[in-house]
Amino acid sequence: MFKSGLTPETEGLIGASALTPVKPRALLINVARGKVVDEAALLTALADGRVRAAALDCFPEEPLPAQSAFWALPNVLITPHTAGETERYEANVVDILVENIERLLRGETVLRNQVV
Repeated sequence: MFKSGLTPETEGLIGASALTPVKPRALLINVARGKVVDEAALLTALADGRVRAAALDCFPEEPLPAQSAFWALPNVLITPHTAGETERYEANVVDILVENIERLLRGETVLRNQVV
């Protein structure tokens, strides 16, 4: 069965043991879930030069706190958890919202893309 999102198997998946053997030119891009990457391990790897740069779209705590060390790093690109959003995504979200409102107005209880 496919599971989306953070699971016990993916939490901390990218930690010190995964970052230690990477080549110094490695780039880390996280557009998954914030807790997939161990922040402390990534900060250490960036400081040590084991990871050249990181692009981070999600964090364990969002919005990313102003005191986070990531803000001060010149080799880190931070985006506001929008990597999955495209023009088509926005159109689909609106279509689903309208359809679900119509279903609710008809008294239906099952919604499109409903997560139970």
